[in-house]
Amino acid sequence: MSTTAELLKGAAALFPDEVVTSAHVRHFELPAGAGRFALITLDNGFDHTKPTTFGPQSLANLNTAIDQVEAEAANGEITGVGITGKPFIFAVGADLKGVELLKKHDEALAIGKGGHDVFKRLSALAVPTFAYYNGAAMGGGVEVGLHCTYRTVSKALPAFSLPEVFLGLVPGWGGCAILPNLIGAEKAVSVVIENSLNQNRQLKGKQVFELGIADALFEGADFLEQSLIWTASVLNGSVTVERPEIDRGEGWDQAVAKGRAIADSKVHGAAPAAYRALDIIEAAKDGDLQKGFDAEDQALADLIMGGELRSGIYAFNLVQKRGKRPAGAPDKSLARPVTKVGVVGAGLMASQLALLFLRRLEVPVVLTDIDQERVDKGVGYVHAEIEKLLGKGRINQDKANRLKGLVSGVLDKAAGFADADFIIEAVFEEMSVKQKVFAEVEAVAPAHAILATNTSSLSVSEMASKLQHPERVVGFHFFNPVAILPLLEIVRGEQTDEASLATAFGVAKKLKKTAVLTKDAPAFVVNRILTRFMGEIQNVIDEGTSVETAEKAIEPLGLPMSPLVLLELVGPAIGLHVSETLNRAFPDRFTVSPNLKAVVEAGKRGFYVYKPENGFKPELDPEVAALLVQGDSVLTEEQVRDRVLDAVAQEIGLMLEEGVVAEAQDIDLCLITGAGWPFHLGGITPYLDREGVSERVNGKRFLAQGVASVPA
Repeated sequence: MSTTAELLKGAAALFPDEVVTSAHVRHFELPAGAGRFALITLDNGFDHTKPTTFGPQSLANLNTAIDQVEAEAANGEITGVGITGKPFIFAVGADLKGVELLKKHDEALAIGKGGHDVFKRLSALAVPTFAYYNGAAMGGGVEVGLHCTYRTVSKALPAFSLPEVFLGLVPGWGGCAILPNLIGAEKAVSVVIENSLNQNRQLKGKQVFELGIADALFEGADFLEQSLIWTASVLNGSVTVERPEIDRGEGWDQAVAKGRAIADSKVHGAAPAAYRALDIIEAAKDGDLQKGFDAEDQALADLIMGGELRSGIYAFNLVQKRGKRPAGAPDKSLARPVTKVGVVGAGLMASQLALLFLRRLEVPVVLTDIDQERVDKGVGYVHAEIEKLLGKGRINQDKANRLKGLVSGVLDKAAGFADADFIIEAVFEEMSVKQKVFAEVEAVAPAHAILATNTSSLSVSEMASKLQHPERVVGFHFFNPVAILPLLEIVRGEQTDEASLATAFGVAKKLKKTAVLTKDAPAFVVNRILTRFMGEIQNVIDEGTSVETAEKAIEPLGLPMSPLVLLELVGPAIGLHVSETLNRAFPDRFTVSPNLKAVVEAGKRGFYVYKPENGFKPELDPEVAALLVQGDSVLTEEQVRDRVLDAVAQEIGLMLEEGVVAEAQDIDLCLITGAGWPFHLGGITPYLDREGVSERVNGKRFLAQGVASVPA
């Protein structure tokens, strides 16, 4: 058998570029006569912008530190051992860059085993051990603390999670086995499965304490000092930590069943990680931790060698790295300052945009519309949303007053826009209407002002074509709901100049949006792909396949919602409008469904009705069913899925040939951040590659082997 040190040495050789975390040991006398104490501090030598991680060499360093304190504890030289992090960061888990490099199952198994072998030594020491969660703790950072006897947490801790399932892994260094045995299966399922699948929801320090993960909660300012005073009280017996009895009966089984229902609703069986984690939690009911650790090792190795994790890491890197440094964006030094924003239109979309610009830029924002009633309604919406933020304690009264004072509405564009630097229109999606609006705005706006359009599918170049200065027009396409979806498609018109584009990217960054540069092509990125996707679903329904079969065919992708529920969210009329736009541009590939047209003409909000007696599950609306005119060509679920995926692969191939975006990575980034496409698919192109669709349709993969898959 290899020793832990040998295992880690072998793993470190595979990962020469690891950012290594040191484990410094220092000693001091605790107050109240509690004796000499050893404190291990995890630190990679960088500030908080480069969080501490555990790669193989980092684990080896912690192992060496534990060698030292183990000997001191055995010799009676110390009364306890603590572990904490550098300022603002405890530790954020395994170094995923190292995981990406693994090519063999036994290499992956060594990573799981190495982490367990090091961490579990903390619970085997001859003295009590303490974890002090002083800052951000995720994944393996959380788990190293779970192996300790006691834990404290800072009230200032901003982010604490076990995000592995979100990425396509399981908490593999004790999270699945220890956590349910510490806080009960129900709370553990909430942390490991529910939070993870809800876009990696984070816990704050107070919640960590309330869940029972930590035994004490202290203020951030003197967190370590207070933790050490509390530690002394535990060691000298003046404080006893009480933990509740764990329900190891029906409650445990119900919690696991609830976890499976959550996983089904989120990934529909399409990604294995959540189910593997639940299997381990289920088996942990008898409290046999070593059996749990062995199961974690196995699950970790299997998942590391599977496509979903590689897609998950790829998606994570897209959002964290490419999303923050957009491909093709001009030099930011070219951007002009934006000190006032104009919004043309005061409907719901325009009002949401006004609120976003106001909150993020904190500059004057002025709305205009065709009558006073609409203007007042738009300003009223913004005021009401600010009041909601105040009510929730997200802003104070002072800030609420200031923000309200910055938003105004006028009928006269000349009065509103004469000193605006950035003017965005959100009016009716009709070319002649938008051209008219831009002509009116150009006549009154300053020469340097950017004219932005929130169009979802119309040509930005055509919109700008009749202006004196078409070079300052840029597409600025947001996704609904504006406050939630991060994507912003920035569209370069044929005449758009570098300064206007740079200003648009600068504004996007201040709005905290993920900006992707796209060519001025029909419907840009997300709407073009979704319309082709939805169009093929509509086609098979029109040809004769049942609505239920067409919808079920897509379930194996694990999308956040079915195609027709998505259509309801977008609105059938908008869906129809975009399909008509694309049909005019590409009549050979984009159809206009007569059935969708009939649904829109009948004033229906979607294909489904939701009844309380059926638990609000979607049921085909009988009135819609009566409208449907279908052929007699009936396909199986598999045939539907093949048709839809082939169509999407073809469309993406054509978009890349046309240069709509720089690379396939931008397509995936758009679908993840603009359409909620799952991380476990990596967007769409890794899935199409993995399923062999890309090669079947286009004769080649979208991504090189190893980019979002196991290296060859």
